[in-house]
Amino acid sequence: MGAVKSKRMPRAVREQQMLDAAVRTFGQRGYMAASMDEIAELAGVSKPLVYLYLNSKEDLFTACIRREAQALTAAVRAGVHTDLPADRQLWEGLRAFFTHTAQNPDAWSVLHLQARTHGEPFAAEVAAMREEIVAFVTQLIVVAAREAHRDPDLPEREVAGLAEALVGAAESLAAWANATPGITARQAAATLMNFAWAGLGSLMEGRPWSPQSPQSE
Repeated sequence: MGAVKSKRMPRAVREQQMLDAAVRTFGQRGYMAASMDEIAELAGVSKPLVYLYLNSKEDLFTACIRREAQALTAAVRAGVHTDLPADRQLWEGLRAFFTHTAQNPDAWSVLHLQARTHGEPFAAEVAAMREEIVAFVTQLIVVAAREAHRDPDLPEREVAGLAEALVGAAESLAAWANATPGITARQAAATLMNFAWAGLGSLMEGRPWSPQSPQSE
């Protein structure tokens, strides 16, 4: 009789299990408090295997940040259909963002809280993700603004600040929504749309807000 072959899990699958366990542990316990022993136990593997696959706690945390950042940006991009009106594009993008952060609270904790408070290179990884989302939102707004103003040469800098403000508000609102029982992703997205679109809608119609007099500046 031939030898019984043992079933071995593919490395890529095993590594994702480790990352799943790490995201959960880092998200719930924080980077400093999380231990490799705890992560290995949750993943159902030995601690030496975690080190073999992912080298160190720092490298493991970086891998978690990269994976979750890619997943979030992909979710936002997938949620936007460019054939829709500007307000619907923004609405769908926000709803995708809040849906993803609500469904993955540990991942959002890693990105929004843990990575930003433990220095380089972790903060740089999150900054790169944020820059990508801001650039994406900037394009959503600038395309709509150019159409509304019939000015195909309207520079991005005219709306870049709006995109920064909108993304910052979404980040803070996601953290609040995840910590507030009963708040759905749809409610969070609607809250930000009600806050932002009144101003953006007026801007698209050529009615930007401005101070009433020089003395009020």
